[in-house]
Formats: sequence, structure tokens, C-alpha cells
Amino acid sequence: MPHVVAVLALPPVVGFDLAIPPEVFGTAERDGEPLYDVRVCGLEPGPVPTTAGYALHVEHGVEALAAADTVVVPGTHYLPARRDGVLPAEVHAALAQVPDGARWMSICTGAFVLAAAGRLDGRRATTHWARAGSLRALHPGVEVDEDVLFVDEGDLATSAGLAAGLDLCLHVVRRDHGAAVANEVARHLVVAPWRDGGQAQFIERPLPVDDGGSTAATRTWAREHLAEPLDVAALAGHAQMSTRTFARRFRAETGTSPHAWILAQRVARARHLLESTDLPVDRVAADAGLGTTSSLRAHLAADVGLSPLSYRRTYRAPRAGA
Repeated sequence: MPHVVAVLALPPVVGFDLAIPPEVFGTAERDGEPLYDVRVCGLEPGPVPTTAGYALHVEHGVEALAAADTVVVPGTHYLPARRDGVLPAEVHAALAQVPDGARWMSICTGAFVLAAAGRLDGRRATTHWARAGSLRALHPGVEVDEDVLFVDEGDLATSAGLAAGLDLCLHVVRRDHGAAVANEVARHLVVAPWRDGGQAQFIERPLPVDDGGSTAATRTWAREHLAEPLDVAALAGHAQMSTRTFARRFRAETGTSPHAWILAQRVARARHLLESTDLPVDRVAADAGLGTTSSLRAHLAADVGLSPLSYRRTYRAPRAGA
């Protein structure tokens, strides 16, 4: 049976955010069979106002939550959660129908709803960078990280503003079914399957005029040379910058450090090789620039909780008969 995704629209919902889960999860399939059953619901069936001046008709009420394997709360201006940090009894009762063990997700300001429901207490989460201060003030027990595009804690995943919901939903498809399925969804939607850095790159910060050019060309070069030593000095040399200038420019453009970015690229490369080739694990580690099998094993366990061989069996087995 397809994995049931219930998308809860609380008025006024952000229409852009609401459209993301049905498009991403609804597109994911293998051998022509859908992998997700997406159900958009409100507190009751019928029209749900949006922040853009129009209403959307939803076919499902809160009964859809009772069948959910994943619940997604898109961005919303729902006042009890956004202004007061609380939820009315009817919303608490609706969320109480969600089965134990279901995965919870939010897009943008949907995090305010999850926080008001107590789902983010003591957890790391994100929201739109312009609303992070409000979320932190209303819920001091939440570890708010406004510099990332999304946070994935397994049973809980939150995204930054608006289009970052695409990044999160594609990441979840990738985690559930592997990179090949997620990449196919991204191609259908004509979006990048993976965006570098965090939302820090979208926060307006003036850059010193004498810092040199962009690091984009060096990032492209680095992806093509992951098997080689790539420390900050090597990257800065390619960009023809000092290491200090390069590191500052790189973080301003991507929202992360050169070291963290290179590591993420290497893990992504290793996952691709495990899925798409029969290379021995030690060769995968070397080609991805992770060095040894033990290093690959440690980084893959931290990223997806699987060993290299388990990852290969998990994401190649469903396609073995194709």
C-alpha cells in the first residue's frame, strides 16, 4: 500500500506551500506505481482561505489524519499559532487522531503549528528566516536554526520558507526510496534535486566589494574532483583567493563552511555510486573522496542510518527485477 501523506491546511494557508507536498509526493513512483497516497485536508471538507486572496476546496476533513503515515503542515497565518503560540481544542483533537509513529513535517510557518502542539519541544527545527525570531520567542524550548533549508530528525522534519519545502519533500523522497526516485521527481518538476547551502544565502548581507568573485566555479570544479584532496587551501587556490576571503565568501554564498559542503557532496556521491554501480565498497569510498570503508560507513550511518551494503540492498533491491 502507498505511504499515506496527509497535508493539513489551516486557514489562511499559504497556497504555494500547500501545493508542494501533493506535487512532490504525488509524482513519486516506481515501475508506474505511486509510492505515496496524498490527501489534502482541512478541519472539515470545503473551502480553505489562502493568504493570496483565493480559497481552495479540500475534499477531506480531519479523518484523513487518522490514516496518515506522514502529516505535513504547510505555511499558514493561522492566528492562534502564529500570534499566541497555542492551538484551539478542535485542532488539538484533530492532531490527536494521528497514529503513533507517524512522521511529522512542516513547511515554512507550519512550524508554528507543530510547536504549539508540543511537537518541537526540545527538538531542532527551522522556519522562514524572517519568522525565526518569533518562533524562538513563543517557544523558547525549541532549538531554532534559521540558517538551514531544512532539518530532518527522523520522525520530525521542518523546512525553511516557501521553496525550501521543495528541498525538504525531495529529501524525504530520497530518504524513503533513494536518489534515483527523488531525481526523477525533480526532473519532472524541473527543479534541482539538491540545493547547496542553507537559507543564510538568501538573507541580505552586504559583501565587501574587494572580496573577489563568486565561488560558484570552484564549487563546480570541486564536484568533479571529489576523489582528490580538497581542503580550503586547494579550493581557495582554484578560486584565486586567500583562504580567509574564500571561506568568508563561500559561507556568504552557500550558508555553510567549505568543509561541511565538501563532506555533503562526497556522501551524496557515495550514495549515487552505491545505488547505480556494483563497485566494491572500498572503491566507492575512494571515488567519493571519503578515503576508507570505515569512513564511508561512519558518514553514511550518520546521514541515513545504514551501512554501505545495507544501503545498496535497500535502494537497489526494488529495481532488481526491472
